[in-house]
Amino acid sequence: MFCPRCGTLLHLDKTKKVYRCPKCGYEATNMSSKMIMSRAFQHSNKEKTAIVDSLQISAPPTATIVKGYVRCPKCGYEEVYAWQIQTRAADEPPTTFYKCIKCGHTWREY
Repeated sequence: MFCPRCGTLLHLDKTKKVYRCPKCGYEATNMSSKMIMSRAFQHSNKEKTAIVDSLQISAPPTATIVKGYVRCPKCGYEEVYAWQIQTRAADEPPTTFYKCIKCGHTWREY
């Protein structure tokens, strides 16, 4: 269930038996357990770009700088941070992440 004011997911406050919005404080008392509520948002392209920019992956402290081996597909710069994370099953190779030092573009190779 979502807050009708701000769209945040309502949390159940068991002590007062109400659903409460943690963001704006809205309270809903007459919510049946069978009621389903949803809310859809339409974002502009500018908002979508801002959301994607805010989710950029930062290089972890274990990342190493690689020069001349990998080229950034966005700006062509040849110095990138590189690190590996096991994102799939243990019997498959790890995923290698790269982040360009110059433009900050992040991408991965499986």
